[in-house]
Parts: sequence; C-alpha cells; structure tokens
Amino acid sequence: MNHKKFATKAVHAGVEPDPHTGAIMTPIYQTSTYVQESPGKHKGYEYSRTHNPTRTALQQSLAALENGKYGLCFASGLAATDAVLKLLKPGDEVIATNDLYGGTYRIFTKVFERFGIRFKFVSMDDPSSLEKEITANTKLFWVETPTNPLLNVVNIKAIAAVAKAHQAWCVVDNTFATPYLQNPLDLGADLVVHSVTKYLAGHSDVVMGAIVTNHEALHQELRFLQNACGAVPGPQDCFLVLRGIKTLHLRMKAHVENAGILAQYLQQHPKVARVYYPGLATHPQHALAKEQMKGFGGMISFCLKSDDIQDALRVLEKLELFSLAESLGGVESLCGHPATMTHASIPKAEREKAGLSDTLIRLSVGIEDSDDLIADLQQAIG
Repeated sequence: MNHKKFATKAVHAGVEPDPHTGAIMTPIYQTSTYVQESPGKHKGYEYSRTHNPTRTALQQSLAALENGKYGLCFASGLAATDAVLKLLKPGDEVIATNDLYGGTYRIFTKVFERFGIRFKFVSMDDPSSLEKEITANTKLFWVETPTNPLLNVVNIKAIAAVAKAHQAWCVVDNTFATPYLQNPLDLGADLVVHSVTKYLAGHSDVVMGAIVTNHEALHQELRFLQNACGAVPGPQDCFLVLRGIKTLHLRMKAHVENAGILAQYLQQHPKVARVYYPGLATHPQHALAKEQMKGFGGMISFCLKSDDIQDALRVLEKLELFSLAESLGGVESLCGHPATMTHASIPKAEREKAGLSDTLIRLSVGIEDSDDLIADLQQAIG
C-alpha cells in the first residue's frame, strides 16, 4: 500500500509487524552477528555494522518521510556530514552558506581542509550571485535552511538548479524544518542531511544522523562509507527514533504554533531589538518561506536592545521553563547562547561577518502551553 499522506507515513512507513510474533513495534535486534546456513548464505544480515533489522526499518521510514528512495543512518548528525564529505577528493571545492551550525563549520575547516578540500562560506540570499564563486573544482553546494541560528531561508530550488548546471551536488541540511515542513528532494536537492537527534527523535534522548537520497549511485557509495567507516547507530537508538517519528506531525504542529505566538510576543517587547523567525511578515525571506515550507518551524532567535553580552546572559540564566542547554527539537523548550555554545567553534570575526552577534539568544520552542512560555520570557527579560 502506497501511503501518501504524511501522518500515515509517520506512523507506518518502514514498519511491519514482526513476522515471528506479530509484535506491532519493530523489535530491538540487540545482536552483533547473524547465523548463516552456509558460508555466504544468510537471511540478508551478516554483521550489525553493515545491517541491522531495527536500523533497516528506520532507514526506510526516513526515506519515505523525505519522499526519497534510500535512507542511511549514522551515529550522529556530524557522522552523516562526515560521510557526505568523504564523497569528495583533494582539490574539490564546497560552497556553503555562511550562516550554519558551528559543528558543520568545524568539521569543514578543522578536519576536511587538512585533506585538501576547499570551502567557501557565502551568503545564499541571491542564488545568481553564486556564479562568481564557482570554479571547475566546485563539486558540492551545502545548504542549511532555515539556517542556524539566524533563521535565514535559502531558495533550495534555485540553488539546486545552479548546482545541476555545474555538475555539482546540492546537499540540504533539513534539521530545522524536518520533512513535515519541507522536502528538499522534491525541490531538486540531491542529498538531505538530518541531525536526527533533534526533531525527528524529538525527546532529547538520542544522538543520531541520517542521509536520504534518490540517487542509487550516491546511495551505494554512502552505504559503502557507512559500513567501511563504521559510524553507525545502535538498535536501541533506532528503536527510540522509530517511536519518536510516530508523533512527528503532532509535535511539529505544536512547535510551529507556539513559536509563532512567541515570535509575535517578542517582536512587540520593548526590550527586544530584533526577532529572527521566518513566520514574521518582517522576515526578509517570509514570502520564500511560505512558498517553500508548510510551516515556519519551532526555532526563534532574538537580540535585546542592549548590546551588552552580560544582559543577554542574565536573561538566559533567569529563564526557568526554557532550560539552558545545547541542542534543540525536543518536546521541552530550550534556550542557548550561540556565540559561547553551539557556534563557539566559529571565529568571532566570521560570526560577526555572518550577522551572528554575541548578544543573540536562540530558543528551541517546545510543546508546553504558550501562556506559560510567554510568562517565562516576561519574567526573564523584564
């Protein structure tokens, strides 16, 4: 049966009742190896680094949610990023958005530059302006949208068209939007990357990454890297994500609704200078977000009118319902200070060039009651 609606796919895609017991939930196949009938003759599984039935179910589920053919899971979002970059060779160039997760910037510049991969960090606000950055060595475009932490929205269809015209791959980090709100493969992207840790798992209890594609050749190469390099998740984590995905559509509705209410509140607050949220009519890419996304996400960033970093830190310390912690996308609300936490690995000059100030506060809006969240912001900001 071809399930077309997202909610149905979230509950059923990739998951079948256990043929031996009828268990409706995919079992946790907590095994490292599998008995073979004779050498090379087995039931599709030889060793759990290569394949595991619980991971197989999750990979199929993620592929279905992203309208892709092939899904691959990794031990973390950065392990998934690492696998994508291993498709390249020394001398190849990557054009990346200049507003992106600090861990991505770090693996680009501190790890893969050592192996002769070159990276250019540029604004992707105007896709046509990228032509001047492209050389014969440009092999990959790395897109985050909405971006972390400034919530810029990048035109996936336009960037994918530029990449295709130059025989390069277009990779989209879809962590902030999730497949519930945005489907990059449908817009021309070649690969979608997720930090599954965030909204897909949704309960702050798993670290995992994933890649989804429609290209069989890319899938085969990435599957080889998954097995050869070994950064795979365990079956317990795969089980937890399969469970989390079943409520992804319900959770995302609540995240989006709450974030919209809080963004409006913050925009009107006398001590707030600027709110970064694609759902606000004042957001420079609001029209693009409406066209490209089915909702505006659960992430908000904002700056106080005070440019004193201590004032921003005091707000973060006073928040109670918003827990001060790394990460995002869980059912509980989190707050963070990108300059000293998630983006500390990006040099200050580079952060400021991209528009990331030391006073920026990032909120991962959870699914609590919005009145309580507003009250928390009110007592913390004053």
